Amino acid sequence: MDRRHFLAVSASSAAAVGCSVESKPQSAAKTARMPVKMYVGTQRRPTNKKMLQFIKRHGVDHICGYPPDPGERGYWTVEELVQTRELCEENAITLDIVALPFLESSHIDREKQGAIMLGESPERDRDIEHVQKMIEGCAKAGIPSIKYNMSLLGVLRIERTPGRGGTTYSTWKYSAATADPPSTRAGRVTEDIAWERITYFLDRVIPVCNEYKIRFACHPHDPGVPPEGFQGIYRVLGTVEGLKKFVSIQESPFHGLNLCLGCVAEMLDEPNREIHDVIRYFGERKKIFNIHFRNIRGGRDDFQELHLDEGEIDMLQVARTLYEVDYEYMVMPDHVPKHDDDPGGLQGFAFSYGYIKALLQAIQTYG
Repeated sequence: MDRRHFLAVSASSAAAVGCSVESKPQSAAKTARMPVKMYVGTQRRPTNKKMLQFIKRHGVDHICGYPPDPGERGYWTVEELVQTRELCEENAITLDIVALPFLESSHIDREKQGAIMLGESPERDRDIEHVQKMIEGCAKAGIPSIKYNMSLLGVLRIERTPGRGGTTYSTWKYSAATADPPSTRAGRVTEDIAWERITYFLDRVIPVCNEYKIRFACHPHDPGVPPEGFQGIYRVLGTVEGLKKFVSIQESPFHGLNLCLGCVAEMLDEPNREIHDVIRYFGERKKIFNIHFRNIRGGRDDFQELHLDEGEIDMLQVARTLYEVDYEYMVMPDHVPKHDDDPGGLQGFAFSYGYIKALLQAIQTYG
């Protein structure tokens, strides 16, 4: 074969190969993949123009917002909720969820409005009525979901520990913790007492969620504690079994979880292996209404909260499991490491937003 003929054959062969590559169904296969429905979100306060513009320029289009403090009234008006939603929309942000102005992750000794978790009537009935009003208000204002906590101890931690680049990590080590004071104003709260108070609340609130079609998302206890409790209190939402029992009370498509993956990991002996079964259990039952995307080092009763890329949990695999169960709401960072140069945590959150967006894009493109 002479050189001219060889080049002609080579060129035609290459063209044929090129055509066959282009005709392969690779791009079609990517298009045929189910879309990633979940998206990056955040819960940052205050819900004002400055914060909304900050998250927008870092690629975040959805938020859990904080309407104005209702003060002595005890509940938001429809007008306040509409104003909050419209402020978000003016900055091209969707208000997916609002966080209740009480039932937060605060310690009961510092909580001004604690009657629901203390089981104090008639005050808890007044507070429950306020929650009912806010559920109705969200429906009228076009806000589809509410998040809340059912906690007496708040977020339990010991002294922060050193991290990379001069940061410090939120840390819990049960064996090093001191119950100070030994008990709270709630006194001794057994498992049975805790479930009675939770059930009393859900029995009166979830039917209103059903009526107005508002998703009601509860955050787990952070962290769980051993059966003997801490400061005299047993944390029923600090185990996976406790969360399963919780979602079975008042069976409803509007009763579910703000599933904090950091808290779930803190409940487990082998978080990187066990967390996927937890996601599948609640995800397949459509009980996950919001995700806190956190990574840790350690496990039950002894852990640090780290940057998303340096913990012991493979967060890409976690995101893939959320995709597997067709999770369709916000994935938001939480409890980022602290640094003196970043007093508001803005740098830590900006890093986390980009990390989450990259994970979701990778799943959509490569699976």
